[in-house]
Order: sequence, then C-alpha cells, then structure tokens
Amino acid sequence: MITPIPLNEARGYLISKRILDIVGAVLGLLILSPFLFVLAMIIKFEDKNSSIFFSQERVGKNGEKFKMYKFRSMVSDAEERLSALLEHNETTGAMFKMANDPRVTKVGRFIRKTSVDELPQLWNVLRGEMSLVGPRPPLPREVAEYTSYDLQRLSVVPGCTGLWQVSGRSNIGFKEMVDLDILYIKTRNFMMDLKIIVKTITVLFGSKDAY
Repeated sequence: MITPIPLNEARGYLISKRILDIVGAVLGLLILSPFLFVLAMIIKFEDKNSSIFFSQERVGKNGEKFKMYKFRSMVSDAEERLSALLEHNETTGAMFKMANDPRVTKVGRFIRKTSVDELPQLWNVLRGEMSLVGPRPPLPREVAEYTSYDLQRLSVVPGCTGLWQVSGRSNIGFKEMVDLDILYIKTRNFMMDLKIIVKTITVLFGSKDAY
C-alpha cells in the first residue's frame, strides 16, 4: 500500500504539466525524427536478428503497470542473463547498475552514455503513461522489495527525467534517489519542471554519470 504524501494536485499545475508533456513530446519526436531514423538503422545493422526497440514492463502511478519503450542497447537475451550478474551490482537497494555490463552492445554503450536510448519514451509521454518530469518508473521486481517509504515514489506519474537524473544519476544510491524523488513530489511546480528539463538537456550528451 502506498503511503499518502502531500501532493501538488492544483488543477492549474496538472493541466499545465500535461500541456508541457504533449508539446514537448510532439516537438521532440518531430525535430529528432531524422536522427531517430538513422539511429534505428545503426542498431538494426549491428544485430540484424534483434529488434530496434525494447519494451519492458514498468510500474507507474499508484502501481499501474505499463510497457516502457527504449532503443535496444543490449543483446536480445539480456533479461535471461541478468541473474548471473546480480552479484556484480554496483548500486544499493532495489536497482541493478553495472558500469561494464557485458550485455550492452557497441552502439548500446554510446546511446546509454548519452541517454538517447530513452528517447522512445516520448511515446509513453504522449500516451499519458509517463511525464517529461517525475520519478523514474521502476521494474516490478524492484517494487517487490520496496518499503512503505519507497512506495511513495509511485504517488505521481513517472517521468523521463527528474531530480535524480540531474543530481548525479548512477553515482547516487537507491536511498538517495528515493529521497530526491520524494522531495520532488512534495515541492513540484511548473517552474521546477521547466528547470529540470533545461538542466537535463544541458547534461544529456556525454554525461559521465550514465551507464
């Protein structure tokens, strides 16, 4: 059960946030479409037998599950090989991070480093399953390990970026990530969302904290 948390549920904020999501996602997809097409071809060229996109079940607001999309950055059997790598986890809590993950493809290392593998999530934003800004949607297996405090992350629509992404990303442990997400949930407003989006754009390419 998700513990109640003070939310900014002002109608004006929620409407403006949704408008920002739609406008941002549409513009992003239109402007980046040539780049997305080229990247898709490169991914397919590297491994002709695998799909260009990767979909994964994630947990959204109030525990609702949905399919989140990414450009494929790992080998096709990455999920099956995960159990053998869990002992090499380099972060804390209910997450898995490994700097030299052997499942990542050559092009995958580039798109993960620059975070462009996340761009297909603009489609999730258009569908209303995600927002441009909010806590990252966790995996069901991660949520299964959540405490009642951690579950507060699921009080709002998950986002493509957030305080965690602009505050250190992979250098931040699970507990610190949850604290940042809850801080965002308690203090979020339209200007805060805009600032996070702008900061995300400035650190997006070549961020040393992404892997």
